[in-house]
Amino acid sequence: MFIGHFAVGFAAKKVAPQASLAPLLVAPLLADILWPIFVLLGVERVRIVPGLMAFNPLDLEYYPWSHSLLMDCVWGLVFGGIYYGVTKYRAGAIAIFFGVVSHWVLDWVTHRPDMPLAPGLDTKLGLGLWNSVAGTAVVESLLFVAGVWLYARTTRARDAIGRWGWWGLVTVLAVLYAVDANAAPPPSV
Repeated sequence: MFIGHFAVGFAAKKVAPQASLAPLLVAPLLADILWPIFVLLGVERVRIVPGLMAFNPLDLEYYPWSHSLLMDCVWGLVFGGIYYGVTKYRAGAIAIFFGVVSHWVLDWVTHRPDMPLAPGLDTKLGLGLWNSVAGTAVVESLLFVAGVWLYARTTRARDAIGRWGWWGLVTVLAVLYAVDANAAPPPSV
């Protein structure tokens, strides 16, 4: 899942209209922001296995600290708590918590059964949408369009910079998704 996570951040503006877009976008991406840090530190492991799944070659061997359901709830409480401490905006803090947790839910749909429930538990879940390139593209694109639509209906740019910047971001994300979906996997991590 890539642009589907951004869709959640865009859609969150509907329930937290006073929140800045940046933390709303970081929330559903937080697990993927933490993950490479944990991989580089040797805390989590990944390898490239071409053909493992039709859409994604990542064999996510061990990543319970960034991607387990329990830890996403913990990260959501931490990020939402920090946000609330700084802004005192309850709706924004709640949206951030659910944005962080949504990462696990969306990844559960796309991943093979490698999504951990908690560190130390062997149970791993995943519905395997990544086994279908077309299915993945359709689901993520629909989520992205819905998130963009909700955001566009909820807020208005104050000036041309905001308007062009917003559509520039949407365009860059769509292009990155299209390029990534059609790119050859790297030889290694």
